[in-house]
Amino acid sequence: MKTAIQSAAFQFKLDLKSGVPAYRQIIDQVQAGIAAGRLASGDQLPTVRQMAVDLAINPNTVLRAYRELEIRGVIETEQGTGTFISGRKPQQSQAERERQLNQLVGEFAARCGSAGLALAEVIDRLKELAYETSRSGKREGR
Repeated sequence: MKTAIQSAAFQFKLDLKSGVPAYRQIIDQVQAGIAAGRLASGDQLPTVRQMAVDLAINPNTVLRAYRELEIRGVIETEQGTGTFISGRKPQQSQAERERQLNQLVGEFAARCGSAGLALAEVIDRLKELAYETSRSGKREGR
């Protein structure tokens, strides 16, 4: 079962049959949206309640994702105003960045393999995405 909601131009999707916890999918999608330039500093995310209703999941699941993103410095919650993409860059040591990159690449490769996707095909698609992202950033003056 897949469910989806859209925040401005950003669409949240859950695949409840993927085996990946819903809170993890939310975290991954927010971070991917930032990396791809579809979410930027100051963009507002749906409220915990709204996202839970729209995705048909428990509000505690959304809250868990938002808390982890806040701890990482990816989002900021302003009481009474909402939850926004943070303007500050999370600070990490080079060793932490390497550890995190290795973990993400390993998880991503495993998920691609279990979905029956060839690694070369995935790499080609990632290159296309990187090219499109760099072109759209140049047009928008980023």
